[in-house]
Amino acid sequence: MAKPVRFGRIGGMIALVCALAACSAQHRNHGYVPADDELAQIEVGRSNRDDVALAVGRPSAQGILADSGWYYVQSRFRHMAYNAPAEINREVVAISFDPRGVVENVERFGLEDGRPVVLSRRVTDTTVGGVSFLGQLFGNLGVVRAEDFFSDGGL
Repeated sequence: MAKPVRFGRIGGMIALVCALAACSAQHRNHGYVPADDELAQIEVGRSNRDDVALAVGRPSAQGILADSGWYYVQSRFRHMAYNAPAEINREVVAISFDPRGVVENVERFGLEDGRPVVLSRRVTDTTVGGVSFLGQLFGNLGVVRAEDFFSDGGL
């Protein structure tokens, strides 16, 4: 009789440990940011794009205006049970170039430096909801009368 109670307690303890382990946070890293010693190899005013590519590698994102800068982004997310993932850390290294392709500036930003960007969604509202193309095409038949085309002419 003592054995079933003992196995029941051990099974209960295992179930409790598994339940607690499922609720623990998991962390995931995304992206790449070069270390300070790698960035020290880049000389502002002297290094060009090829030098930067050799020192720290090519970035995953570039500036859209005439290839004006390279951006290295790394984020750390916490996943916890059923909650949505939360970004707990973000680093951005921005390397900007002048028009000749020479390094102009190297900056490092953190999550605390970021500002939320409000995206505006501009969509043209349509007033023909649920009406098919043929319905729109033939919808005015019968609405226009022949007498609408002739003027009264003072008769």
